Amino acid sequence: MIKRIAALLASLVACAALLAPAAHAAGGGIAWDKFPAEKMQDTAALQRGAQLFVNYCLNCHSAAYMRYNRMRDIGLSEEQIKANLMFATEKVGDVMKVNLDPRQAKDWFGATPPDLTVIARSRAGSGGSGADYLYTYLRTYYVDDTKATGWNNLAFPSVGMPHVLWELQGMRRAVYEDQVDAHDPNKKIHVFKGFEQVTPGKLNALAYDSAVGDLVAYLQWMGEPAQTTRVKLGVWVLLFLTIFTTIAWRLNAAFWKDVK
Repeated sequence: MIKRIAALLASLVACAALLAPAAHAAGGGIAWDKFPAEKMQDTAALQRGAQLFVNYCLNCHSAAYMRYNRMRDIGLSEEQIKANLMFATEKVGDVMKVNLDPRQAKDWFGATPPDLTVIARSRAGSGGSGADYLYTYLRTYYVDDTKATGWNNLAFPSVGMPHVLWELQGMRRAVYEDQVDAHDPNKKIHVFKGFEQVTPGKLNALAYDSAVGDLVAYLQWMGEPAQTTRVKLGVWVLLFLTIFTTIAWRLNAAFWKDVK
């Protein structure tokens, strides 16, 4: 029995050791920016996000648990979906898969690109929601010649994924400054000071941030398409329970008012 407990503890320690680097990589040690949640209520933003997803993400990443025709929930007709968002299949009822060979993807990128159906829900952490992380991640790419892809990321250091939105944002480099370590005056640390634009993109900074917000809103919606409906329904349910509780309380008082 003692040996089994010891083995279980050892396995838990091993799992923790494996998960710790991944958690650190996903956070990057920087504060996550707040995702503009109001875009979840903006149908036009969700539609623009769907278009960005199909044009820039669906080349390598699949969304194997989402069907194209589900986008009717964000105001798109089947004709619009077929004409503007379907490139890898002919049936609007098919799931959003890609034809990328997983073995080739692993050779090219070092790992198979993950499915993005529930990516926003899976990336939540102590820094905020999964949408906050994705919003920060897609806005903190910078040029780094020391990396195989030529790109690096503040939110995910040494990321294997290149900057697929670079044409929209342009090319930037990270500016660092050497400062004395507050804990050890004999040491100097690299402190991030900001980004310097190397080449302009198709969008200015504000427009790019807005486009990323649209894309993240779609990723958030895709992880739970009924989320908006659920929230609206929840408000009505709470309102009904409040009214019903008030009525039940007054009826109870009326029934027992003559009982001593």
